[in-house]
Amino acid sequence: MKALFTPLAAAALLCAGAASAQDTFKIAYIDPLSGPFANVGELMLTHTQFAVEDINAKGGVLKGTKLQLLQFDSKLSAQESLSALQAAIDQGARAIVTGGSGSSVVTALVQAAARHNQRNPGKEILVLNHSSIDPELTGKACSFWHFQFEANTAMKMKAIANYIKKQESIKKVYLLNQDYAHGKQWAHYGRELVGLARPDIQFTGEALHPIGRVKDFAPYVAKIKSTEADSVITGNWGQDMVLLLKAAGDAGYNLRYFNHSAGSVPGTVLAVSQAKLGQLTWVAEWHPGQADSPKADALAKAYKAKTGKEFLAPRIEMTPRMLAAAINKAQSTDPVKVARALEDLSFDSVVGPVRMRGDDHQLLLPQVVNTIAPVDGKAVKVGWEGTNYGFRTDAAYTGNELAQGTDCKMARP
Repeated sequence: MKALFTPLAAAALLCAGAASAQDTFKIAYIDPLSGPFANVGELMLTHTQFAVEDINAKGGVLKGTKLQLLQFDSKLSAQESLSALQAAIDQGARAIVTGGSGSSVVTALVQAAARHNQRNPGKEILVLNHSSIDPELTGKACSFWHFQFEANTAMKMKAIANYIKKQESIKKVYLLNQDYAHGKQWAHYGRELVGLARPDIQFTGEALHPIGRVKDFAPYVAKIKSTEADSVITGNWGQDMVLLLKAAGDAGYNLRYFNHSAGSVPGTVLAVSQAKLGQLTWVAEWHPGQADSPKADALAKAYKAKTGKEFLAPRIEMTPRMLAAAINKAQSTDPVKVARALEDLSFDSVVGPVRMRGDDHQLLLPQVVNTIAPVDGKAVKVGWEGTNYGFRTDAAYTGNELAQGTDCKMARP
C-alpha cells in the first residue's frame, strides 16, 4: 500500500529536520596548520579538541546538543582566514575559535564577522579569541561579537613591569619585535610600562623584523650587543623566538628576555637549554610544574593520557568550556543570546575564578611571571621537552590586579 504524504506528515518532517539541526552546535577552528607556525596551531587545535570532546562526553550542552569542531588552516594570512570564515559560515558554524594567527588576522575576522552579522540577522557568528592580545581588540576596535580569553598586551606587560621593578640588575633594555600590530604593541607597552616602573632603565635601541621570515638573527644580535643591552623586550614567538635564542647563544651573549607567551610554544624550552646562555622570562595564566595548582595539574595529566602531548595553555582549553557555560546559561544556541550570557560570566577555571568583563569582553584571569631555568629540585622540580630545564615561578598577579581601563564603546544589537 502506498504511503500518503499529507501536509501533517510534511510538517512533522520539517520539525524533525529542525530538531536534528539543533542537535549540533558548530564551532570553526581557524589558525595556522601549515607553514613556520604549524606546531603552534596544532598545539592550540589539540587543546580545543580535548575540551570539545570532554564536553560532548558529558552530554554536550542544553541536555543533548553536541559541539562539532570544524578545522581550517589560516596559513597565517588574513586573506586565507577570511576565506576560511566564509567556508565556516557556509557549513553552519555559529562560533569561531582563533587567535594563533596574530592580531591583524583576528582583527580582520572580527570585522568580517560583524559585517556578516549585520547583513544576516538570525545567522550571526561569534569570534572567540584565545591568544591574540592586542588591547585594541577590546579597546577602540571592540565588538559585541568578539570575546578575548587571554590577558591582553597591557595586562601582561604590567605583570612584567611589576617584576622588573624589583630587579636592580636590569639596567639597559633593547626592544626587538616582529613587524606587525602586536609586535609594535609589545614594544610600545614595554617602553611605557617598564619605563614607569623603572625610570632609571636605559632603552638602548629598537628594531622590528619580518614575522616568520628571518632565518638567521645573528645581525640583530650583533646590533643588540653593540648597544651593551643586558635585556631584551621581545614579543617573538614560535620559530622567531627559537632562532633568536640560537643566534644569541652562538654569539655567547648572555641576555635576559621578557616575553608574553614564548614558554608555552613547543621548542622554546629546548632552545633555551641548547643555547645554555640567557634567561627567558614570560607570563601566562599557568606554567607546568607550578606549585599549588592541583586542578591544572590534574587536567594536564588527563590531557597527556588522552593525547600523548604536553598540556600548556589552560585558557585555550577553557574557551570552549566558557562557551558551553554561556549556552547553558542562555538556554539557547542563538549567538546573540549566547554573547549576552558570556558578558560578565564568572567561571571556576582550573587556574582559579575568572570573569569575562562585560564592558569590553576582556577575560580577567591570573598571570604568573616565570622564567625557564635549570631543574634544581626546589624552585624548578620538573624538566620539560626532554631537557633539565623547566619553569620557575617569579611572581603572580590576579586578573583584577592587572585590569586596565578601556576605550571600548560597544554597539550592541
